[in-house]
Amino acid sequence: MEEMILKLKQEIIEVLNLEDITPEDIDNDAPLFGEGLGLDSIDALELIVLMEKNYGIKLQDPAKGKEIFKSINVMAEYIQKNRTR
Repeated sequence: MEEMILKLKQEIIEVLNLEDITPEDIDNDAPLFGEGLGLDSIDALELIVLMEKNYGIKLQDPAKGKEIFKSINVMAEYIQKNRTR
């Protein structure tokens, strides 16, 4: 799971162009939106595309993204359970 978390952090940094952030800067349990990493709704769309492109996961209900993108740990767990690639 640690390998998945590191890979996911690297992908998020790359996709969202978070130039001043390293994987070590991202707390696994910190919120991705709001006070944590501070992502916004545009970033959420990018994360949905990342999950579909890299892991074959299609979010049928965008509202469910709020639960899935709660933290890196929650996102990695969801990907492990639902990935098709």
